[in-house]
Amino acid sequence: MARVTRRWRVRRLGADGSVSERADVLAGEEPLEIRLGGRPFTVTMRTPGDDFDLVAGFLLSEGVVHEHGQIARMDYRSGIAATGERDYNVVDVRLAEGVPLPDTSMERHVYTSSSCGVCGTASIEAVRKASRHTPAGDDATVALGDLLAMPDRLREGQELFGRTGGVHAAALFLPARPHGIPSGRPAGAPDLVCLREDVGRHNAVDKVVGWALREGLLPARGGVLQVSGRASFELVQKAAMAGIPVLSAVSAPSALAVELGEEEGVTVIGFNRGDRLNVYSRGDRVLAP
Repeated sequence: MARVTRRWRVRRLGADGSVSERADVLAGEEPLEIRLGGRPFTVTMRTPGDDFDLVAGFLLSEGVVHEHGQIARMDYRSGIAATGERDYNVVDVRLAEGVPLPDTSMERHVYTSSSCGVCGTASIEAVRKASRHTPAGDDATVALGDLLAMPDRLREGQELFGRTGGVHAAALFLPARPHGIPSGRPAGAPDLVCLREDVGRHNAVDKVVGWALREGLLPARGGVLQVSGRASFELVQKAAMAGIPVLSAVSAPSALAVELGEEEGVTVIGFNRGDRLNVYSRGDRVLAP
């Protein structure tokens, strides 16, 4: 059974010469093989948990699917036929009738590491994906105060990080509905509808957009994707593929991420630290006081 965490005995050494032993909690990291119609498609390293969301988000990011109805079924397939035990590190996907299997050139010929979401892509051309949900025409706006509050709201929900200190997180905020404003939040503040954690920042985002895909919420008009790390090219592209108009990161964006944000119409925000932030593209969506 794949495990979200593992306990490990560690020796703690202090600068004052102190020595102690204690049990530490480590974030799990295990390979997940994704199969399409029984055929191996890729292997990615991830923190076990929310695997079906991860797979759905990965397939969306790769352009294999664009809406929830295109996935007919996902299940764990046993790699131990002799015992009949399920292998929770293998997910087999059956696409809906009429949805073509991807060209073999899209297959990842090496595994995708937890630190790289595009590693193993067969060609440079395959790195760029065309979005069916481009956010360029989304004229939604978000208040500066709401954006500045999102990193703290993200951190409040990072249970796995609180236990291990070793995972990234991503959260999707959508415009609040009148009947769905969380208690303690000002009226109109966006709702945090999904939060996911993983050792890989791209996996955390795939889990979030995969959840939204499975819930039929894409394109995520007016949404904000808040991430715990930096804003990379791949994260901007995942936001664009999901139709999310705003990507907010607590750290810096890369130059290529900002360029892609300009091209795809994604508002790229960096250094969102709770009291100030930088807007790098499509600043018209941010309403300052």
